[in-house]
Amino acid sequence: MIASPTPDDLVRARAALGDFELMVLTDGAYKLDGGAMFGVVPKTMWEKRLPADARNLVTLGLNTVVVRTGKHTVVIETGIGNKLSEKMRGVFETKQLLPSSFAAAGIHPEEVDVVINTHLHFDHCGWNTTLTASGKVVPTFPNARYFAHQGEVEHGHLQLERDTVSYTSANYDPLVESGQMTLLETKPAQVDEIVPGIFVECFPGHTAQTLAVHIDSGGQRACYISDLIPTSAHLDVTWGMGYDLDPLRVIEERKRFYARAIPERWLVLFTHDHDRPMGYVRWNDKGKPACFAQGE
Repeated sequence: MIASPTPDDLVRARAALGDFELMVLTDGAYKLDGGAMFGVVPKTMWEKRLPADARNLVTLGLNTVVVRTGKHTVVIETGIGNKLSEKMRGVFETKQLLPSSFAAAGIHPEEVDVVINTHLHFDHCGWNTTLTASGKVVPTFPNARYFAHQGEVEHGHLQLERDTVSYTSANYDPLVESGQMTLLETKPAQVDEIVPGIFVECFPGHTAQTLAVHIDSGGQRACYISDLIPTSAHLDVTWGMGYDLDPLRVIEERKRFYARAIPERWLVLFTHDHDRPMGYVRWNDKGKPACFAQGE
């Protein structure tokens, strides 16, 4: 019998950032091919950081960040959700834990007033909506304003051979059609405010309009960098994913990110790192970016 997850399993991390409270909630770990996750990096190198099982699958997190600002409850990313086919649930070994994680954190979906999607791949926006027992798709956060990039919706509608599997229209189209989702036109290196203290900035490469989410309070900054740097095992500038649409741009955007995040000591939030969802990035003694906990 599989044990039920404990609150510590569901709430992966907590941190104070100035006057803000941050929580990392999980939709459960899932499985992806290790080679796809590390692109051209040889397995003999990447498996030292993220071991694979006998099928070459690595365990990844589905990290949702909740920010309580005192005025707003902001959700960044919403995991895989419950709309995948039975076959796809088996492939990814999904757990559908995000509703339980919200309960463990003491947060009701009705409290959430802002949801931000960094991009619209199915593993980042799945719980935007919920498939009910009656077969109806409804907003998971009924009182929230949702934000995503207009280019992501347009790209998803193209259903291109390269990444058609990544886009599930039921995760966003009903919200666009109802007016509950605001579509942003944030350009590369542009910063747009969502609510006071929460900003998005475009860091293209993984997709053409991937957004990072900046969280600022009391002179401190955290950044949910999304799939530009999916886990702490991907910090090397050339260790991109096979899923990246523009791998050369990923390298340049990581350099641009480090040029600010390291000297300014940003708390970095990793979207797919199940065991280390946050940390501070510094140059190690070999001149490579490495992740450290606060105080290390």
